[in-house]
Amino acid sequence: MTADVSTDQLVLVDISDSVALVTLNRPQAYNALSHAMTAAIIDAFTALSADDAVRAIVLTGKGKAFTAGVDLKEMGADGGKSMNADNLGTDAPLVRALSDCSKPIIGAINGFAVTGGFELALACDYLYAAESARFADTHARVGLVPGWGLSQKLPRLVGINRAREISFTGNYFSAQQALDWGLVNCVCKDDELVEKALASARDIADTQPEALRRIRDLMNEGWEMDLGSALQIEGERSGAYNSTVSFAEMEQRLAELKARGRRQ
Repeated sequence: MTADVSTDQLVLVDISDSVALVTLNRPQAYNALSHAMTAAIIDAFTALSADDAVRAIVLTGKGKAFTAGVDLKEMGADGGKSMNADNLGTDAPLVRALSDCSKPIIGAINGFAVTGGFELALACDYLYAAESARFADTHARVGLVPGWGLSQKLPRLVGINRAREISFTGNYFSAQQALDWGLVNCVCKDDELVEKALASARDIADTQPEALRRIRDLMNEGWEMDLGSALQIEGERSGAYNSTVSFAEMEQRLAELKARGRRQ
C-alpha cells in the first residue's frame, strides 16, 4: 500500500511497506527552513508518529540540498522573531517533533546540510549520505549560536576536538570525511541514496515493534547519562520486559532469524 500526502507541498510524504519517505520540497530555496516549511515538517512527523502503519521514516531533501538551514531572508524580514527562546532549545517545536517521534528516523543527506540543516540531520537516529553531500556548521560565521542541539550532539559523535574545528572554522567537509569521523553510517552513489536508506528502514520495519521501541528509548535516554546509570536502567527495564516474552513465539522468531542469517 502506498499513500502520498503533502502539507502545502512543502513536505512530501510517501508511505510504502510500513516505511515513510519524507521529502523536503523547496528545492528552489535549497530547502531553507521557512516558517511554513518548519510547520509542515512538524505536522508530518506528528502524523507519522501516530500512524500505526508506519514503522520507520527516511528524511531527505529534493534538489541540491538536504536543507541549507533557517531561511535567513525570512528571518531578516521578521526581525529575528524566529530566533526567540520559544523556537530554540530542547522544547523547540521542530526539535520536539523529531525527538518525540515514536519511529526511528534515517536521515538521507542528499546535498548541503548546513547550520540549522546540519542540526536537523543530527536530530535523526542515524545518517546515510550521498557522495555529493556536504556538511558545515556556519553558526559562528553568520553570528548565531546553535539552538537545536548541535553544540552537544556533534562532540559526542565525532569527538570534542573535531567538533571544535568544524564549528570554530565553519568549513565545509565531505561525505567521505563524515564517514571517516563516524558522523554518517554509509556513503552512497547519489542515485542510490534514497533506495539504500529505504532498504535500511525496511529492515527496521521487519523487527519486533515493542522490543525496538524499548531499545531505542534505552539508547536515546542512556546517551544523556553516565554509563553506570544507563547500565542500571537497562538492567531494570530488560528484566521487567523480557520476563513477559512468550518463548514459544521466540522460538519461531529464532527460526526465521536463522533463515535470514543464511540469506545474508
